[in-house]
Amino acid sequence: MNRYPNIKKPIISILLSACLVMPAWALAETEDGLPIDEIRLFAEVFDRIKSAYVEPVSDQKLLEDAIRGMLTGLDPHSAYMDPKAFQSMQVQTSGQFGGLGIEVGLQDGFIRVVAPIDDTPAQRAGIRAGDLITKIDDEAIQGISLNDAVDKMRGKVGTAVVLTLVRDGVEKPFEVRLVRENISVTSVRHRLLETHYGYIRISQFQSNTANQLRNSVEALQALSELKGLVLDLRNNPGGVLQAAIQVSDAFLSDGLIVYTEGRLPNSEMRFNASESTLLPDVPVVVLINSGSASASEIVAGALQDHGRAVIMGTDSFGKGSVQTILPVGSDRAVKLTTARYFTPEGRSIQAEGIRPDIQVEEARITAIETAPVLRERDLSGHLEGSSTGQRESSVTRDSEERDFQLYEALNLLKGLSIMKATRG
Repeated sequence: MNRYPNIKKPIISILLSACLVMPAWALAETEDGLPIDEIRLFAEVFDRIKSAYVEPVSDQKLLEDAIRGMLTGLDPHSAYMDPKAFQSMQVQTSGQFGGLGIEVGLQDGFIRVVAPIDDTPAQRAGIRAGDLITKIDDEAIQGISLNDAVDKMRGKVGTAVVLTLVRDGVEKPFEVRLVRENISVTSVRHRLLETHYGYIRISQFQSNTANQLRNSVEALQALSELKGLVLDLRNNPGGVLQAAIQVSDAFLSDGLIVYTEGRLPNSEMRFNASESTLLPDVPVVVLINSGSASASEIVAGALQDHGRAVIMGTDSFGKGSVQTILPVGSDRAVKLTTARYFTPEGRSIQAEGIRPDIQVEEARITAIETAPVLRERDLSGHLEGSSTGQRESSVTRDSEERDFQLYEALNLLKGLSIMKATRG
């Protein structure tokens, strides 16, 4: 006899089959066995939709939507990945994909920009970390899944899309028109800021980032003996965990880099530095901002806790959770939050972020025109000076002066170098 006369037998069979394959640890948490009342409620809602919804809906769609809802209700980063989303994720982590070049997340039903990726349509259009996307091509997107929003922003290369944005400090929403491109992310870039002072920008952590970092350091050392290095992690949305560990390890000779804690035994991990290190005696300044997330925060937190670098800029994003991709079936997956990150000193990154040692707000500076200044050497009959003991002049290029945070980082490195030379 059917205990639930209003529920179709095939639906009960599907639900009970799903429960029977649940892992033992999940069943063990429910002292009274299976949550029969909740299963009955689910099945009743399922049956009502099937019989009363204005249009026919397939069982597959309803069940997949139910799975998707379970995951999105947990936190902004857990998600169900259908075949298209699963394939898209695999392409993105390889470093080349099509779209606009924006790392996004969910906030209050809207899509929030975590960070624009360097040299992409989004970055060139001036999209900023923290912007909220409310419409895509005049279609309101509040309440849709993150994967669906990403799918809407991606499309054929060369086609245009219009995003409606809400930004703190801007009174009204505004539109930005972007043209889709093939996004090929260059993970690491480098240049000399001045003689003896290097700059390395990591825009995203990919599987080959650590090797690119070492190559960049070698290239900079070939140009000039380094007395200081700026490591720029601003607007770096994260990426591959192992890459963040390897980058941290490149600057540390021992000690803990990061550890994770979760409910499952294999979610508790500890990662330690090896003896090999880059630039052991060279001061390092790490730049971060609100667009520095996840893997970026692991690197900044590790170098800060070990006193290996001075962290400068503004508070980071605060994404300190670990997502594990769990394949289900042959072409689908579940992205599930399984653990939290902690810095070597036990600080949780989640919703806290990394606070800089030196707070420097983002700003632009420009040189001002000044009237000619009269100096001793301009006076008639002045005594000639001696060149003995004169210091080499350091002049920051105009292009660097426009970036106030980078300008301050360079000044700090110069000061540290002078103090080191004086004491040495």
